[in-house]
Amino acid sequence: MPPTHISIDRSLTQAEFDLFARLSGDDNPIHVDPDFSSRTRFGRTVAHGLFLCSILRGLAGQVRPGSRQVSKDVRFPAPTYTGEMMRFSAELVEEADGVAQVAVKAERVADGVVTCEGMFEMGAAA
Repeated sequence: MPPTHISIDRSLTQAEFDLFARLSGDDNPIHVDPDFSSRTRFGRTVAHGLFLCSILRGLAGQVRPGSRQVSKDVRFPAPTYTGEMMRFSAELVEEADGVAQVAVKAERVADGVVTCEGMFEMGAAA
């Protein structure tokens, strides 16, 4: 039986931000240009929101193996920076009629600040 909750701790790197930018085509300088980013309100580069969602989708898939993501509703209340240990988690909160509601979250380990949170709706594979 798959787990109902899973989490991983990992630190994201600038090289990963750069690779995600190349793969996605989103080369906004806030993600890939440390000099530019240092002059913004963030003070340094921040992760792409969809990069965070991709990590969380992988975890949601472990909570509900073989499922497909039907929808997602996520918020980004704080930035995710390079080099900070993050905890990514997914938890099954409800399942009915073959559709699972999986709560997802990314938070900084050092201070518990949530940088991404929301709900993925996972359905049967097509």
